[in-house]
Amino acid sequence: MDTNINSKCLELKNARIHYLETGHKNSISVLLLHGASFTAHTWQEIGTLDLLTTKGYRAVAIDIPGYGRSQRISVSSSGFLQQILNQLNLNLPILVSPSMSGSYSLPFVINSYNQLGGFVAVSPVGIERFQDALKGIKLPTLAIWGSNDRIIPKEKADLLIELMPNTQKVILTDAGHACYIEKTEEFHEHLIKFLETIDLIKE
Repeated sequence: MDTNINSKCLELKNARIHYLETGHKNSISVLLLHGASFTAHTWQEIGTLDLLTTKGYRAVAIDIPGYGRSQRISVSSSGFLQQILNQLNLNLPILVSPSMSGSYSLPFVINSYNQLGGFVAVSPVGIERFQDALKGIKLPTLAIWGSNDRIIPKEKADLLIELMPNTQKVILTDAGHACYIEKTEEFHEHLIKFLETIDLIKE
């Protein structure tokens, strides 16, 4: 199914931030970040945006400042994501964060986990650096790694489970750091399963 994926921009601190959006605005939202070698467009290329839309989600893939078609911006990483949630009216989105984008997602999880419905950590950077602050956060989390990840070894998934008690782990066999590129079908399967079982009703 070919879904209608819209390429849009918003203004943030006099900078243009580019994003791709699809799905109904009042559906449960999935906010996708990207790694250093990729952009928002990657999620379109591997079919993630199409899949999320067909499953009834609103999907938003952001070009992180200085990547893709987004301009650089002087704002904290946590502040950047807060502005994105505010401007796009994302209510309790599930945040998908691979690799380099951990420097954005982990501080936001620490400061604003009550604004998220869930967190998909795809071998993000920075777990050790933020481990004291992450400890005890009960946000529903999926830690998903490639078994052959040489950049962020899969043992960091176990660390995340120790720190965040509501975390489940998936290791994709024979996949490297960008496991969602190498094992896209399996990645999608686990992503959708997590989204469907997540409890979005806040206590």
